[in-house]
Amino acid sequence: MSFISLKKINTFLAAAFVLFALWFGSQFILSPQTGAQSFGLPTWPSGDGGGFLIIKGVRDVAMALGMGVLLVTGHRRALGWVLLVESVAAFGDMTTVLAHNGSVATALFVHCLTGAVIAVNGLMLLIETHNETRKTAAPAPAPAPAPVPASQAV
Repeated sequence: MSFISLKKINTFLAAAFVLFALWFGSQFILSPQTGAQSFGLPTWPSGDGGGFLIIKGVRDVAMALGMGVLLVTGHRRALGWVLLVESVAAFGDMTTVLAHNGSVATALFVHCLTGAVIAVNGLMLLIETHNETRKTAAPAPAPAPAPVPASQAV
């Protein structure tokens, strides 16, 4: 039976985060009001608040591009650290929604869950790269001695 490798799981998750962040960020850039409704806050910002939502979209797209570059170029250890750091944004979004009387369900099941899964993926990438480093750094086992022919045995 063949199991899916940790590397394949990590690659799939990281690619999914990149694509999701690009899509989500683009929503905030192209249609801030629509994005705002899905974010979990109870009201549209007063005045010209759309600019702040576009900033959020640009943040998400920039984070996605950073993750994407690391993924495509094979810098998996750096990607693990970046995912851990970027999970802070999702937890910050959760805190913002909760602090401004937003949807508790959205705060927990969108922002908190996203932050947790991103952090877990970051940790899994760090474990993967640590294990790969240990495998390549381990000395090769000494070759087994050649068998002694029966005619030379004492």
